Amino acid sequence: MQAVDYLAVAEKAMQQIKKGAFLTVKAGNSLNTMAIGWATIGYCWRKPIFMIAVRDSRHTFGIIEKATDFTVSIPSGNMHAQVMYCGTKSGRDVDKFKECSLVPFDAQKVTSPILDIAGLHVECNIIYKSAMDPHFLDIGCDAAIYPEKDYHTLYFGDILACYER
Repeated sequence: MQAVDYLAVAEKAMQQIKKGAFLTVKAGNSLNTMAIGWATIGYCWRKPIFMIAVRDSRHTFGIIEKATDFTVSIPSGNMHAQVMYCGTKSGRDVDKFKECSLVPFDAQKVTSPILDIAGLHVECNIIYKSAMDPHFLDIGCDAAIYPEKDYHTLYFGDILACYER
């Protein structure tokens, strides 16, 4: 594993996240991974921050609400099929780890594991969360992204580790 500066890889990471990455969360005995296609990397509250968004209809939402941390694994190789599977199937119904041959791997600083894949891995401690309030959302964005009114909760993670495997 090679530690990297999160800002030095932010642009490349965001380009890959648009193609798909994995958010993995563990709380107690509950573990799930899901596909993400958007996030934000930046600096806030004097901390390096990775912000992810999870809809309350997702199985991961119930887990992350009980969790203190999360990881994001951004594949460097072609994992389109696995990303698509994890983005269309629910951990309530299937074991995505088994079906996609994804292996959880102990993270360095948080409870939630990373995935044992080549790529960039980010470990975050949740320091703030906020459920979206549609009253403050641009009408065009609301209509385009939320026709079913299934809004996200935003989770802001203090980046504790960022490295390539």
